[in-house]
This record gives sequence, structure tokens and C-alpha cells, in this order.
Amino acid sequence: MNAPELLVEAAGVTKTYGTVEALRGFDLEVREGEVVCLIGPSGSGKSTALRMINALEHPSSGRLRVLGHDLSDPEVDFDALRAEVGMVFQHFHLFPHMNVLRNLTLAPTLVRKIPPADAEARARALLERVGIADKAEASPDQLSGGQKQRVAIARALCMQPRLLLFDEPTSALDPEMVGEVLDVMKDVAGETTLVVVTHEMGFAREVATRVAFLDQGRVLEEGPPQRLFEQPSHARTRAFLDQIL
Repeated sequence: MNAPELLVEAAGVTKTYGTVEALRGFDLEVREGEVVCLIGPSGSGKSTALRMINALEHPSSGRLRVLGHDLSDPEVDFDALRAEVGMVFQHFHLFPHMNVLRNLTLAPTLVRKIPPADAEARARALLERVGIADKAEASPDQLSGGQKQRVAIARALCMQPRLLLFDEPTSALDPEMVGEVLDVMKDVAGETTLVVVTHEMGFAREVATRVAFLDQGRVLEEGPPQRLFEQPSHARTRAFLDQIL
């Protein structure tokens, strides 16, 4: 039986901003169908890694392949690549001048050329799935933080991405709203491949197929969540988990 397709392959990736090294020797592989959680202290390079997988940033050195494309190749069509790689940010990034439904249908109709009626039908089905079907005509400023993030997840799913990235999707939410967003993410897991930067260790333990611990711009260790949380092999991982668990 063939192994699932390799969707992300990062080898020795570095990223510098002036004198700051955000990534220094970042290595990660993600295969189709996985849920990979990136954990680690603030400033360890997790969000930078995610932004590079989505081609919002470009490596200073090293090799990075996403969906079979070498991102150092100047011939790569980054717009086409991003159509296959969805991203959900901390702060929603909804278009404030459009209602919820238009936020969901804009990219599918413009980028994927999906007929408007089909895009709307899928958008409404996804809003139903994330529990806010009644908000289709609402503007973003009429929504709670948790509702905005659920709209952002539904918007990403509308593009039917092969790979979906989450950058600390609950960090900007009030505590009582975190659960509702995590429940939606759990529902999405298994439908597509996920890479999730998170501080929610319960989610990582329950949903991830693999957890990678980052520190100072590199992956120090990775493995199944039960093994990594209960028997970390690196002293730095143990120290981090002892502080937060």
C-alpha cells in the first residue's frame, strides 16, 4: 500500500529578518490526511513556518515543497497554490464591507470560477455546519469573536483546499468562545489535511495525528501526541510541557 502523498516537505529552512533568525534549520513533513499541531513557546517560529507554507513569506535558505511545488522556483504560480492551501488567522480577516455570505462566496467565484449559485449553496451548507446559518446576511461587526472565527473557517472550506492551516485560531477569543471554535476544528479534522499552530494542548492531544515541538526556530522533536506529551525525549520539551500542563 502506498504511503499518503507528501504535501509539505521542509528541509533546513531558515528565515531571517535583518539580524533576527525566525527559523534556523526548520524540518517538517506533512502527509495527506494528517492533523499536525505545532506547539512551542512564543517566538519559536511557529507562525513564520505556517506563513511560509502558504507562501506569504519565502525562505532565506533551505528547501520547501508544498503540494509538489518547490517554492524557490520563480515559475511557481503562487496565487494558484494559495487556492489549494487555505489559512485561518488569529484575527479573522473578514471583509468588513461584505456580509457573511459574500465573504464566503467571493473567492470561489473569482478564483475557482464556481457558478455563483453553486458557491452560495456550498456557503450556506458550511454556515449550517459551523452553527451560524442564521448569520448569512449579517455583517462582520454584528458577530461575536467566536462567530467571526467560525465564518473564517467556513470561508476557508468554501475553497475546498487540499491543505488547511490554522494560526492560533483561538488566541484572540474570549475564553468562553474557545470551545465552540475548537469543536468546529475537530469536525473539520479528517476532511482535509490540517497544520495547526496552537496553545490548546487538549486539542493537540485529542485531535492531532502528530505533534511537533518548536524552539528557537527549529523542530526539536515530534511524534504521536500521547508519546510526546507523556514521554518527551528532549529536556526542553519536558520543561515547556511542565510549565503549561
